Amino acid sequence: MPILDPNLAYVLLVGGFILSVLALLTPGTGVVEIGGLFALVLAGYGIISSPTNYWALVFLIPVLPFLFLYRKSKKNYWLVLLILFLNIGSFAIFKSEDQYFSVSPVLAIIVTIIDTILLWFVIKKLIEAIDQKPAFDPQSIIGKIGEARTRISGEGTVYVDGEEWSARSSQVIPKEAKIRVINKNGLILDVLLLEQEEEGV
Repeated sequence: MPILDPNLAYVLLVGGFILSVLALLTPGTGVVEIGGLFALVLAGYGIISSPTNYWALVFLIPVLPFLFLYRKSKKNYWLVLLILFLNIGSFAIFKSEDQYFSVSPVLAIIVTIIDTILLWFVIKKLIEAIDQKPAFDPQSIIGKIGEARTRISGEGTVYVDGEEWSARSSQVIPKEAKIRVINKNGLILDVLLLEQEEEGV
């Protein structure tokens, strides 16, 4: 008689893997990491205290490597393999004395549907968010053309890319003259009179 019900251990095993995936993609306070580790430890206790199909480890061991392969290549087949191997391995590893698998098939179907949807969309969205460039790149303003809002004699104000900025220039720039951003230092832009820049070309 297993000490920990195989159905509960199965749910903990799947949940532990899901939390581990989230922890790897979004490292943070450690709460998710601890939760995942705790679930996996309990599931492991359930596995070693029950009859076990150790061949199922062939499916469980590659799960996290599949995550890294998907993270690197963005190929959907790695994500499909991750989900497939996780569900096959988690279901198959628990063996009963009177039947081959001890996990309820109905429970396995429900868990598989839930974790497939969850892992597919969550992993994709998290990796997209990780790989996405910042909405505003501070250096992207360099080279853009704007307008002097005040007369710039050493320092002044310019309007560039939909915002007003403090600006400085080594030349006198009249109010409303066109300028080009040549550098950015903190919140201050170094600008050049556009007409002079064109004359120098």
